[in-house]
Amino acid sequence: MAEIFTRYPGVVAQSIEIADQCAFNLRLAKPRLPKLPVPDDHTPISWLRELTRRGADQRYAHIRDIAEERLRKELAVIEEKDFPGYFLIVHEMVEFARGKGILCQGRGSAANSVVCYVLGITAVDPITFKLPFERFLSTTRDEEPDIDVDFDSDRREEVIQEVYRRYGRRNAAQVANVISYRPRSAIRDMAKALGYSTGQQDAWSKQIDSWGTLPVSEIEDDHGGTAPTRVLDYQIPDQVVDLAEQLLKAPRHLGIHSGGMVLTERPVGEVCPIERGRMDNRTVLQWDKDSCAWMGLVKFDFLGLGILAAMQYTFDLVATRVGERWTLDTMPKEEPGVYDMLCRADSIGVFQVESRAQVGTLPRLLPRRFYDLVVEVALIRPGPIQGGAVHPYIRRATGREEVTYLHPALEPVLERTKGVPLFQEQLMQIAMAVGGCTGDDADLLRRAMGSKRGVEKIERLKDKLYAGMETNGITGPLADDIYSRIQAFANFGFAESHAISFALLVYASSWLKLHYPGAFLAGLLRAQPMGFYSPQSLVADARRHGVAVLRPDIMQSGVDADLELIERGQHGPTGPDNCVQRVQLEVGPFVRSAPDRTREHRRDGNFAVRLGLTEVQGIGRELAERIVLERRKTRFIDVNDVVRRTGLTVPQAEALATAGAFDCFGLSRRQALWNAGYADNDQTLPGSAIDAIPPALPGMSEVELTLADLWATRISPDDHPVQHLRPVLDDHDVVPIGQLGAAYAERRVRVAGLVTHRQRPSTAGGVTFLNLEDETGMLNVVCSTALWRRFGRVGRNASGMIIRGRVEYSDGVTNLVAERLQPLSSVYPEARGILPSRHRSRDFR
Repeated sequence: MAEIFTRYPGVVAQSIEIADQCAFNLRLAKPRLPKLPVPDDHTPISWLRELTRRGADQRYAHIRDIAEERLRKELAVIEEKDFPGYFLIVHEMVEFARGKGILCQGRGSAANSVVCYVLGITAVDPITFKLPFERFLSTTRDEEPDIDVDFDSDRREEVIQEVYRRYGRRNAAQVANVISYRPRSAIRDMAKALGYSTGQQDAWSKQIDSWGTLPVSEIEDDHGGTAPTRVLDYQIPDQVVDLAEQLLKAPRHLGIHSGGMVLTERPVGEVCPIERGRMDNRTVLQWDKDSCAWMGLVKFDFLGLGILAAMQYTFDLVATRVGERWTLDTMPKEEPGVYDMLCRADSIGVFQVESRAQVGTLPRLLPRRFYDLVVEVALIRPGPIQGGAVHPYIRRATGREEVTYLHPALEPVLERTKGVPLFQEQLMQIAMAVGGCTGDDADLLRRAMGSKRGVEKIERLKDKLYAGMETNGITGPLADDIYSRIQAFANFGFAESHAISFALLVYASSWLKLHYPGAFLAGLLRAQPMGFYSPQSLVADARRHGVAVLRPDIMQSGVDADLELIERGQHGPTGPDNCVQRVQLEVGPFVRSAPDRTREHRRDGNFAVRLGLTEVQGIGRELAERIVLERRKTRFIDVNDVVRRTGLTVPQAEALATAGAFDCFGLSRRQALWNAGYADNDQTLPGSAIDAIPPALPGMSEVELTLADLWATRISPDDHPVQHLRPVLDDHDVVPIGQLGAAYAERRVRVAGLVTHRQRPSTAGGVTFLNLEDETGMLNVVCSTALWRRFGRVGRNASGMIIRGRVEYSDGVTNLVAERLQPLSSVYPEARGILPSRHRSRDFR
């Protein structure tokens, strides 16, 4: 540029000065929060003080003076930061939800706030648990408050639409989420860009593990080192893989943030570009949450949580069918039976502790009090796992290892967790206690934990941390150990307040599973999709707990799963009355050899679970509601009557017939299918359908009935597919999963079943875990990197497997270390006609 304008000396430099004068700080356009209507004699802060006073009178009547001192401190910070409007808005939306009967609960660092607790936003008492307010909000931090509120996922849209109604579509918008390329999507899109057919795109993408990176292995090069090369198990062209590798983590498209909403006093479109959402009545920002935070836009997190929907459905079913009414506040606390159930790892369907890793930890940790659940929730996270906290804590909690501290100055910080750092707050306190960090430095650590480039952010404090530790006499391996624990939390760890909030739901969902397993199953089915397990696995577990599950019935089923009396006249609760007493017996030590009395606690024992019409393939909610409405007017006479009055299509009628929904008309499945194909529909003249009795078709065998159930509903109500193969498996010494345990420890066995999950956590060093299910239970299978390299195609694609391996048994936990994976149908050809062809596992990272 200087050469071009040589005739005008100084003009280039002057253009920069002019550009600087024309530029402006975009943050100066930061909008304010909407003005809230408050009573005439109040300002926002005075009204917030009044609301907190009322809440404190109710929640802290026994320690009012202590609570008042804490409230004064918190409200002073809120007033200084000019945040009263934020708290009032969140309080309003929580009150709206509760007024509509929508279950909700705040979580995250907001649970450190007494203001949030007395306003009813959170359910955790910060004074009881000694949670510091500074973890949530501080005068030294230049950032907006962040309150996460979970709502019943099936009714969260009501809350979102209420926000739009109150503040207007111009002043409220949802935050965008940048969706990045993952291996499968990168392979598919690059194959498409290179002109390969849709079939090839799908086939190649399915060869990629959903949790990992593009496949490479190492081979020795000419110089004795190693070099990456393509894994031979894959048949994807190198050109496709090369382009896909370049595309990984690049933005692919914009989505909607799971719960983030921005509210502004003036139209938000004046500050940030907006667009219409694909869903009706939604406005979406074109910025993600990080861009909004940089701009200073205040984000409200209104999240949907599936377990809250399932629990609300369970509460409703128990109230209407069993006649007992419960809320999160009224259910008995610290019941021994709940902890006994969890010590046996009987936690399928329970919030947060149903995953493979949690199920393997519960019998080792043996939770006997509420805080043990807090620890259980926080323990199985990348931070504690990579920081080497899991096994030391379990040994100390069970008395197998002496409680020690890395340094005397850390005893007050780590006393509650037996000398092992588990929570974000503890890592921050360690940095301040022995690392010479200031409060601002510790806050940088907090923001780094679980964020993008978290390791890089923590590395900035490495020199300061080591210098501070040296000042406190900590050097060498001990200093390295402390720093590695802090650095491990870059990959995410829980705040203590967050873990406590989740532990409340762990206990509540466990209590419901223990006392109302039928209603709890129906609630989980209504709330699908959610959780770790498929409806089939949830039903199989409920059956093992004595719950009878009934097929969909056109004359009995409602829209959704429901409870149905097993025998007329026998209704009301079952089980001992001491289960529902407010004050429970003290929880004693868990005895592994004691008989399992879980079934004795059941209070909905007079009821079975009737599957709903929406469980049937192709039957949507609108059609199911129409069927129920027509049935209430006049009972159905036959299949033709159902089709004529509800407008079923032939595929829909055939799906209902296959599910057994027409059995009530005295027809076999095949006869019902015959009639479904000839019933009235909108393509024929009314009354022209064939009403003749169907021919005497042969009935379905037990195997065919099971496959028909799985095809139509993906649920087999009264058996498991592997059960029909058991005679063959017994002849070949294939052990049922339910028999494995101490008697088989360190023995090599073969097991067979359907794969329900495939998982390769980032913390597992390349190890892949499979969850195998047969008619007797589930088993965690450990697949080493070498084994997966050899049998990866089977492990990735086979829905049913026979696995040979070595049994590991310790502290009530059984694992199988796999040595060979084989498709079940290739070893036993009989399995081809027994196992469902459409079975799919749920795969997680």
